[in-house]
Amino acid sequence: MLIVKKFGGSSVANVERIYNVAKRCIEDYKRGDNVVVVLSAMGKTTDGLIELANSVSKRPNRREMDMLLTTGEQVSVALMAMAMQELNVPAISLNAFQIGIHTTQVHTNSRIKEIDKARIRHELENRKIVIVAGFQGIDKYDDLTTLGRGGSDTTAVALAAALHADKCEIFTDVEGVYTADPRIVPDASKLKEISYDEMLEMATLGAKVLHNRSVELAKKYSVPLVVRSSLNMEEGTEVKEETRMEKMLVSGVAADKNTARISLIGLKDVPGVAFKVFNCLAKKNVNIDMILQSIGREGSKDITFTVPRDMLEDALEVLEENRDTLCFDRVSSKKSVAKVSVIGSGMATNPGVAAKMFEALFNAGINIKMISTSEIRVTVLIEEEETELAVRAIHEAFRLKDL
Repeated sequence: MLIVKKFGGSSVANVERIYNVAKRCIEDYKRGDNVVVVLSAMGKTTDGLIELANSVSKRPNRREMDMLLTTGEQVSVALMAMAMQELNVPAISLNAFQIGIHTTQVHTNSRIKEIDKARIRHELENRKIVIVAGFQGIDKYDDLTTLGRGGSDTTAVALAAALHADKCEIFTDVEGVYTADPRIVPDASKLKEISYDEMLEMATLGAKVLHNRSVELAKKYSVPLVVRSSLNMEEGTEVKEETRMEKMLVSGVAADKNTARISLIGLKDVPGVAFKVFNCLAKKNVNIDMILQSIGREGSKDITFTVPRDMLEDALEVLEENRDTLCFDRVSSKKSVAKVSVIGSGMATNPGVAAKMFEALFNAGINIKMISTSEIRVTVLIEEEETELAVRAIHEAFRLKDL
């Protein structure tokens, strides 16, 4: 059996935890399994490197940020290999260049294009545990790239898909996927299983358990995926295509504070305006989420949309550069907003979910700024300071603690 195991930063935060992970991986190795381990940087290493970069430059160059940030994972994989060797088990650490994890050229948020499997297979055939630096890749110029925060999950799933692994286990500091963040809702319930689609929505909308692109890959290549704790042996949450027949209405509540709102006021009310706006932003790789367009009035209209908070300055810069082409009166923005969502595949056949959510927010005295929906989720934009209150109110309204 071939198993890919991914451990997050908190799981390898110190020497004691590094040895804990090493022993856990060695258990599978001694049972005869082939083991590939993907690691994040230790503890708060990445945050510290970002802070260091910001102390040197107000807007650090993205290529240089990737050069800097990839060092964190290389430290953790080297130390893990040393720990396993100290335990008399053959292990080798490899970075993205040594493996050949080829990505696009979008620095700080690149996508994996292909993976060379030869080096990993060679090391596995020699009965070594292969330890891979997550979060990183190389572009066509051999420049280092990163996959975005949480990208080690995507590295693990991509490797599992490329190697046709029998299982991909994502280890975190929680015991699985919960109906809400247990730090916000202490009585949140752990889910035994969740569909790829539901998990993708939860990851995209702020649940920090899995990187959203890792779930996309898992669904695309039918990778058997399990989320579980690195700190105990409890069974985790299985992420798969089909879940139990009697599906509950709502699977969870997610919140995302990495959000900013932009409003373009006084756009011309003519065909093609929305295309021009979002085409300009797309060319600069600015991700757009919620969109609200007003009804035209006296030949003009407004468009409001959300972007990741760390892309706000880039988005505003692009809009100002194209002001003459887009022809808007003014632009406004706000950082102190957040998205709160309810997710569940059972919502598609059960009316009234939105009304129940809005009632919970009304009873909590929370005003809704924007609304976005799909078949399996309802998302609202609210003031950031009301995020935790909103999550608790919605979680209680759907009685998710009683699962």
